[in-house]
Amino acid sequence: MTKIVITGSSGFVGKNLIAYLSQEKLSIESYSLRNIKSPIHLPPGDVIIHLAGKAHDLKNISQPEEYYQVNFELTKNLYDAFLKSEVKKFIFISTVKAVADHLDELLTEDYKPNPQTHYGKSKLMAEAYIQNQLLPEGKSFYILRPCMIHGNGNKGNLNLLYKFVSMGLPYPLAAFENKRSFLSVDNLCFVIKELIERNDIPSAIYNVSDDEELSTIEVISLLSEVVHKSPRLLYIPAKLIYTVAKIGNYLHFPLNTERLGKLTENYVVSNQKIKEKLKKKLPLSSKEGILKTAQAFRKT
Repeated sequence: MTKIVITGSSGFVGKNLIAYLSQEKLSIESYSLRNIKSPIHLPPGDVIIHLAGKAHDLKNISQPEEYYQVNFELTKNLYDAFLKSEVKKFIFISTVKAVADHLDELLTEDYKPNPQTHYGKSKLMAEAYIQNQLLPEGKSFYILRPCMIHGNGNKGNLNLLYKFVSMGLPYPLAAFENKRSFLSVDNLCFVIKELIERNDIPSAIYNVSDDEELSTIEVISLLSEVVHKSPRLLYIPAKLIYTVAKIGNYLHFPLNTERLGKLTENYVVSNQKIKEKLKKKLPLSSKEGILKTAQAFRKT
């Protein structure tokens, strides 16, 4: 039986991944990296999935060194341990933010990275370290760059939108027209499972997203469908919204410029590379994934 070692198993993705892989009759072991000093000694296993990391802090209260210590140094030490171990596969969950914080074109794996945040920079450093090490024969690595992940237990911006819709509050950002990619956690788990079970997929960086991009207004409509309400949209002038968001940066409003960007920006990600390697269809469409997540919100 294939044995999987997972770091960061207590997080949103980790909990969903363990539930997903448990149905596949795989042996799973959680491995905590807290309070572990280098060198790291990995437990026996066939695949390590590295989920643990310092997430992007929207309130901007984290110190820069925290990102590099956790996202780079810890990943570096873990990968060094992998290279010396009997483990065959290393799956690292990075982020599209290691490439770009804002996009004016389709994001492919050929896009030249230029992250602007310490979160993105630290993840990119970890990616570079993994790629630059000599890979022993019989081993492989996979660097996955997911876009905005959602699903059961998600507490991000999609949850915020759901609360707006479920309370019957009007969405005040309808004046913004945008398209962005999302990623159902089920589709991410499916990709990871394929990487675990197959040996025909080469080591590389792969973007991971659902197939179709959606506008925020389309997402609002899907969420409204789940709570049996008609979408309520307010077309407040964009300039006024920008002004409120800038004030929110200083007064800690729920809406600040960073959150506004996440809700209204264009950020479209290509998943063509990983799909060509998998030669399989993702389990959920973008709309099916949003509807499933909304149903999970409704049960909590």
